[in-house]
Amino acid sequence: MSWKPERERKLPAWILRIPTKWRTRLRFLLILSAIGAIAFACFCLYYFSLASSYDIKEVGQLQKPNIVYDKNGTQIDAIVGSNIEQITYADLPPFLVKCLQAREDRDFFEHGGVDVRGLMRATVRNIKDRKFTQGASTLSMQLARNTFNIRAKSLNRKFLEIALTLRLEQNYSKEEIMAGYLNRIYFGVGASHFGIQDASRNYFGKPVKDLHEGECAMLIGIIRGPHIFSPWRDREAAEQQRNQVLQRMKFYQFIDEAELQRITKIPIKVTPKNEASSEQSYAVQAVVKEANKILSDADIQRGGLKIYTTLDMPWQKRLENEIQSSLELLEAERDYLSPKHSNHVPGNDPEYLQIAAITLETTTGAILSQINGRDFQHSRIDRCRSARRDLGSAFEPFVAAAAAERARKVIPGSPVATGRAVGTESVKRIAKRCGLSGPFAETEDLFRGAVSATPMEMAIGLSTLAHKGNRSTPFLIQEIRNADNEVIYQADRSYFPALSANAATEAMSVLSQNKDTETFTGATGSEREAWLLRVGPRGSTAIWIGFDKPGVITHEQRLKKLLQEITARLDNRR
Repeated sequence: MSWKPERERKLPAWILRIPTKWRTRLRFLLILSAIGAIAFACFCLYYFSLASSYDIKEVGQLQKPNIVYDKNGTQIDAIVGSNIEQITYADLPPFLVKCLQAREDRDFFEHGGVDVRGLMRATVRNIKDRKFTQGASTLSMQLARNTFNIRAKSLNRKFLEIALTLRLEQNYSKEEIMAGYLNRIYFGVGASHFGIQDASRNYFGKPVKDLHEGECAMLIGIIRGPHIFSPWRDREAAEQQRNQVLQRMKFYQFIDEAELQRITKIPIKVTPKNEASSEQSYAVQAVVKEANKILSDADIQRGGLKIYTTLDMPWQKRLENEIQSSLELLEAERDYLSPKHSNHVPGNDPEYLQIAAITLETTTGAILSQINGRDFQHSRIDRCRSARRDLGSAFEPFVAAAAAERARKVIPGSPVATGRAVGTESVKRIAKRCGLSGPFAETEDLFRGAVSATPMEMAIGLSTLAHKGNRSTPFLIQEIRNADNEVIYQADRSYFPALSANAATEAMSVLSQNKDTETFTGATGSEREAWLLRVGPRGSTAIWIGFDKPGVITHEQRLKKLLQEITARLDNRR
């Protein structure tokens, strides 16, 4: 009988039959596997512990609203990034659910939140590319990422996202997860809108539950490129995305070729953007547009922003009311001479007397008020920035500025005589430096006001003269803070000298003085445009009155009376 070590006699017979050298290797592999299992358990424990620090209830809650304030710190009733009407799974057409599965997550109702095979394929691809080109995110993972703002592309963030996703799947049903996902994502409607219900109402003028198959496919097609594929921005691109969704549905056998062809032919009526907007005033419209330019989609979706604007809302409302009241007095006069008829409909009607007014803080260029027309509900054209109007005698302050800059005599009330002393080129040069872009007449008619400008340009020019020749850059949003009260945007308050202080001061002498305000009223010789320029405690204001389709407003005396009425109301002299 051969002798064997005690420990070998205790080993199972099948192990004793393994050659010694292989037995050592097996022992090493077992130890390595045990260490790996312990390490993996610690790894999982770490990320699940980290995930447990997040409040999973937030998944069922929408992000904090973004709040807009005026310059005085008073909240404005403006919606930027928080106009979300929640839906439930029951609100979703079954076809839309299939569209979403085909486009984003085919096995959504089968997997446990993480598509392991897809994740492995994406990992191999990322290793080959040496960067994160593939994500393999399921709808559940995207909801976790959007809810808890997991944006950075790193392995650490991906592992945390997976752990949160598994927690999410344990606490919510598949139906709740899909509804939550669609409530949170952005569809390119604008800075003040996201979530599928709001997108459906804006793009198609109906709730999600009433969408037909083609609309469902187009809406889901928008998800991967909200700005690029928005039907407001590029209708053809939106239709291509709809077709891609339908092709994927055919590939996964959700529909057949006959159904694909039928759905493709269903007409889709997209609501015009100007009719879909839920903004309530010209001032709010301007804020939303500016926020769209400044904020990224991620900023908007994150929520909790504090947007501090330059708007002076008391002055905005007063300006709107006083101009409107003055025009109503004119229109109520029995012999009012205008193309307006008693049965006119306000809005884009070319025979409806319109207005545009803008006030800039004289020393900074901050926009204190902006009025683009008579009635926001009927016409949303930005007349302050896009409508170029003849200036007529309202151009005189800039003729005076050019003469003063060249040390020539300024003759108030005689712009032609003043302009001849310096010539048209000098006048054009100074007008451009003050912010007017023309076109300008090449003859002496320029001195009589043969030049066009927008109300915004006139406000910039007026504030330049009032600020001793320093031209500021207009801005509407002065600061934005995130949910942690950190400043993520701050306006650049810049200005440059457009002309000498002496020339600007002399140019202002052509305005009428009244206590703490200076005003200049002007009109074209054809009485088709009327202008009121006003510098006061509230800032530099340019007001235009006229018709969208040029026409005589009223005769000269009544026009002067109208401008005097507005001036008196704003100066509290009525």
